[in-house]
Amino acid sequence: MMQNLSLDQLVGLVHAEKHGPLDDIEISQIAIDSRNILQPENTLFVALKGAKFDGHEFIPELMDQGVKAFLVRDDFELPFSLTGQACLIKVKNTLKALQELAAYQRTLFKGPLVGITGSNGKTIVKEWLGQVLSQKFAVAKSPKSYNSQVGVPLSLFGIDPGHQVAVMEAGISKPNEMETLTAMLMPQLGIFTNIGTAHEEGFESMQQKLEEKAKLFVYSDFIIFRKEHILISDYLKKNFPSDRLIEWSDNIGSDYSFTVKKEEQSSKILLMRPDLRVFTFQVPFSDEASLENIRHVITAALTLGMEPQAIQEGLKHLKAIDMRLTLKPGCNESLIIDDTYNNDLAGLRLALDFMAAQRPKKRKVLIISDLLQVGNTTQVYAEVGRLLEFYGIDYLIAVGEDIQRLKGENPIQQEFYSSTEELLQNLQTDVFDNDLILVTGARKFGFEAIVNRLQQRIHGTTLEINLNSLTNNYNFYKSRLKPQTKIMVMVKAFAYGGGASEIANHLQQLKADYLAVAYTDEGVALREEGIRLPIMVLNPVQESFIHLKAYQLEPVVYSPGFFRELAKFCEVQQTHMKVHLDLDTGMHRLGFEETHMDELIGLIKANPQLEIASLYTHLAAADESEHENYTRDQFQAFDQMCAKIMENLAYKPIRHALNSAGIAKYPEHQYDMVRLGIGLYGIEVTGKYDKQLKPISTLKTTISQVKNLKKGQTIGYSRKGIMPEDGQIATIALGYADGYDRRFSNGRGYVLINGKKAPVIGNVCMDMTMINVSGLNVKEGDEVIIYGPGISLKELAERIGTIPYELLTNISSRVKRVYYLD
Repeated sequence: MMQNLSLDQLVGLVHAEKHGPLDDIEISQIAIDSRNILQPENTLFVALKGAKFDGHEFIPELMDQGVKAFLVRDDFELPFSLTGQACLIKVKNTLKALQELAAYQRTLFKGPLVGITGSNGKTIVKEWLGQVLSQKFAVAKSPKSYNSQVGVPLSLFGIDPGHQVAVMEAGISKPNEMETLTAMLMPQLGIFTNIGTAHEEGFESMQQKLEEKAKLFVYSDFIIFRKEHILISDYLKKNFPSDRLIEWSDNIGSDYSFTVKKEEQSSKILLMRPDLRVFTFQVPFSDEASLENIRHVITAALTLGMEPQAIQEGLKHLKAIDMRLTLKPGCNESLIIDDTYNNDLAGLRLALDFMAAQRPKKRKVLIISDLLQVGNTTQVYAEVGRLLEFYGIDYLIAVGEDIQRLKGENPIQQEFYSSTEELLQNLQTDVFDNDLILVTGARKFGFEAIVNRLQQRIHGTTLEINLNSLTNNYNFYKSRLKPQTKIMVMVKAFAYGGGASEIANHLQQLKADYLAVAYTDEGVALREEGIRLPIMVLNPVQESFIHLKAYQLEPVVYSPGFFRELAKFCEVQQTHMKVHLDLDTGMHRLGFEETHMDELIGLIKANPQLEIASLYTHLAAADESEHENYTRDQFQAFDQMCAKIMENLAYKPIRHALNSAGIAKYPEHQYDMVRLGIGLYGIEVTGKYDKQLKPISTLKTTISQVKNLKKGQTIGYSRKGIMPEDGQIATIALGYADGYDRRFSNGRGYVLINGKKAPVIGNVCMDMTMINVSGLNVKEGDEVIIYGPGISLKELAERIGTIPYELLTNISSRVKRVYYLD
C-alpha cells in the first residue's frame, strides 16, 4: 500500500508529459498486470513490454474497468474513439519511470531497510530474518523472490507507514543491473550471503559478479558477511571502511563468533559477542546451508537492536521454507494451493493471483491465519476484505484473534477459530468436493497439519512440475520466432507425463495458440477441465466423431478414406468442423502423399462443411545433422503440396512443420505456426540450447528402510545384486510400476541422496528399488531424487539406450503430480 500521490506529483517525479484530462485523482496503487486491479479509480497502470505481453495492448480493456491513469511510452496513442477519456503520462522508458517512483516511495520510509544479495540463500535469509524481526517490529519484506528490476520496485510499493523495518533482496544476472536496484533500495544494513556459480553465464568471471553484487552496499551504514567466504571478505575489506563491516565467523577474533554443535535434527549455536558476552541459540536445523543462513539472521537481528532472548523466540518458529506456491491433489477431487510459509499482504495477493489462474472448480476456499506484525491492523484487514471480494472467495476459514475483524464483512460462508487445533478438531474433509483450497498462514499456526489433512492419500512418490521453468522454456522458444508465428503445444501422453490439465491451464495463461493431443478422449478431458484453447487431435477414430463435434475438437485428417468418413458424418449431422491435413513428406507414418493431391483437392471442393484449419507435415530427423538434406527435401515437398492445395481454397490455412528440434535448427522454415513438444519440458534434443532451457520436472521418493549387509550377500529377485564390500543398502518407494525403467537394474541407474550418487543394486522391482548407500550416512525417510537437479534425463536415457521421451511418458498415474511456482 504505497503512500498516495497526486497525478501532478507523479508527472513531476518521472519527468513526464501528460496527455488527456488530469482529474484530481489520488494514486494509491501501482499495477503492471491488468488482471488484479482492486481499486481502478486510484490505480496507475504502468505499461511494460515483456517477453509475453505488451501492457499497452490492455489499456482499452482497463479503461472499461475504470482505470483512468496510465504510464505509457511516449510513442503510444489511444484509438481515436477513446481519445480524451484517460490521462496518459508519457515517458521514454516505462520501466525506468516505475523504478523512479519506487525510489521516491523508498525515501518516505524512515525505518531501517535491510538489503540482501549473494548467489544463494537470499530469499531464505530474507524470510527468516523477517520472521525473527517480527517478534519486535512490524516488518515489510519483498514477496517470494521479487528481487529483479521489476520485482524490487513492486516490493517497495508494499511498504506502508505502519512498517518499522523493511527486508528486501536484490538479485542480478548481468553487469550494470545493481546500480539501478541500489538507487531504489538504499539499504542502511546490507547482508552478502555468499558467492557461487548461480547466474554465472551473465558474467565474465566470479570476480566481476562479486564486484557487481557489492554495489548494493555503496551507501550502507553496515555490511554483514561471513569471514570464511574469502573472496567476499577480501573484497569488502579492500573497498569499504572497516567501521562499516560486520564480520562473523566460526572462529574467535571476528565481530561475532559462533560455535556450532550439531544434534540429529537440530543444533546449538554458541555466540560470543564483541563484549565477550555469550549466548546459546537452539535452532531446528543441522545442515550447513541452513546453519549459515541462520547465523546471517542472528547477526542482522543483533545489529538491529534485538535482544538474544527475543531472537531465540523467533528462531523457535523457523522451518525449512519451501519458497513455492504448490498445487497438490486434495480430497474429493479438490486442489490445494499450499502457501503455508506466507504471512503478509503482498504474499497473499500473489497466492490469490495464482488461485485465480487455476482451472475452474466448484468453490474458491481460503484458509488463512492472523497476519502478524503488520502495523495498522484496521487498514490491513480492510484490504484483506477487499481481496476476498475481488478474487471471488466463496468460503472463508480463518484462525486467530485479529482476523475475526472480517466477521460479517463479506456475504460469504465463514468460519472462525481461535487456534489451529480447534480448526483441526472441527475440520471434516467431506465438506470439500471439487473445490480449490488456498491454505496460507503464519508459521506459528502450523498450517502444514491442515494441508496434510486435506491432501489426497496416494502413493508417496511425487513428480514435481516447476511452472516457472515451463514459462521460461515457452518464452525461450517464443523469442526464437517471428512475432506473428503461432505456437501449438503438444500435451499428448498426459503432457509428456507431467499432467495434461494443469500444464494446459498454465499454457492457456501464457496465451499459447493451440494445443495438440493424441486421442479424442484426451481432448475431451481437457475441455471438461475448462481448457478453452483450440485443440488438435492427432489420431481420431470414426467412433469419436460425435465427441469431436460436442467438444469442439479439431481432428487430423490423413487419408482420402478418412476424409470421406468425416465429411459424411458432418453432412448427416448438418454441422461444420475444422480439420488439419497431415501431409506425408517423408516420415511415412500417416498423411496424404503427393499421389493423393488431385483426389484430396476434389474432396475439399466437394465438402465445404470441412474447413481446412491447417496444413502440416512431420519432420523425420530434424534433430540429426547427417539428415539435413533429407529434411530440406521435406520442406520443399511440403511447400509444393501446400501450394497445390491453397490454389484451390478461398481462404488461407495455417501451415506448420517445425517441432522443437526444428525450431532450434531450421527457424527460417517456421511458416505460420510451430509445434512445441519436448523442448517445453526442458529437453533440447539438438544440444544447441541446453543452457537456455530449464528442466521442469523432478521425480522424487523416500527411503523406506536401510539395511547393513556383508560383502557377498545378495539383494533382490534372482539374487542379481551382490554387495561388493561390507556396507549399507536402502530400499526406496519406487519401482517399474511407477515408471522407473527395469533397465536401470544392477548399477545401470543411480539416484541422488543429499547431493550424492547412489547406484541401483539388484533388479528394479515392481514397487521398490534397492540402492547402495554405503558411506553416505542416510536414514529412513530421507528424500531421494530420481531425476531432476543433478541428474539429467538425457544422461539417464543414454545409460539404458532409450530417449528422454520414453522416461517422461512412462511415469505412472499413481505417482502424485505436484505443481509449483518458485
